[in-house]
Amino acid sequence: MNIAREVLSNQDGPFKDLEKLVRRYATTEYKRPIADHTRNAFADAEQFIEDFYIKRFAQSEGPSCATPQSVILDSGCGTGESTQHLARRFPDYPVIGIDKSALRLDKAGRAFDTGQSRSTEARNDDAQQNEPKNIFYVRAELIDFWRLALDKVTSGQWVIPYHALYYPNPWPKQSEAGRRFHLHPIFPTLLQLAQETELRTNWEIYAREFELAAGVLQKMPVSDCFPSSRVAMTICCEAFEPEQPITAFERKYKNARQQLWRVMVHR
Repeated sequence: MNIAREVLSNQDGPFKDLEKLVRRYATTEYKRPIADHTRNAFADAEQFIEDFYIKRFAQSEGPSCATPQSVILDSGCGTGESTQHLARRFPDYPVIGIDKSALRLDKAGRAFDTGQSRSTEARNDDAQQNEPKNIFYVRAELIDFWRLALDKVTSGQWVIPYHALYYPNPWPKQSEAGRRFHLHPIFPTLLQLAQETELRTNWEIYAREFELAAGVLQKMPVSDCFPSSRVAMTICCEAFEPEQPITAFERKYKNARQQLWRVMVHR
């Protein structure tokens, strides 16, 4: 039996240098080159979104094809179970499921070509019948995809009403803390993307750190921040019990009776 284990860490509380790291990253520009395969996957996603709105406009249903275009993001979507849930929750918007692992995406029956992306319409007949048509999956590096997406948001071409960040790798060792999204240079970009960002995790320390890191950004004077890196927001961190799990991890943790946590950031 595959039993969900509790997160084991040599930390007994939030990372001690959290505020220092967040402040540093808020005052500097992240310049790592963006991977070519993510640029290609992002271009595919752009085309899917454009076609989605053109089709809906032609059918006189839902939002028009005018900008800004609303887009839902499911980052680290794995096999896409959560993406399907979000597609049904937001039927009038395209939902982009992003994961860097072709293996995880293939487990849901998705065969990817060298373009590394595939819409529901390009799948087999059974998949098309079972999945909403507003889903598009891409294999890409999350950090690079977010930077490209922020360019679309700041230019007024996209609005992201909701961004799902469900059960990311917690990197629980203290020596790995810099790989957590909220302790990485990408964090200011992450919080600028969406009107609502929701993190879910089974590790309370991760949730508390995410909440604290968002609070650091919220309180920083505009004059101290790299242009556009300061975000006005409300932050809520809480324990929760999902009635119906929407990811395989969530189901596993619920069955193991682990306490789950979520952080919701509203801009």
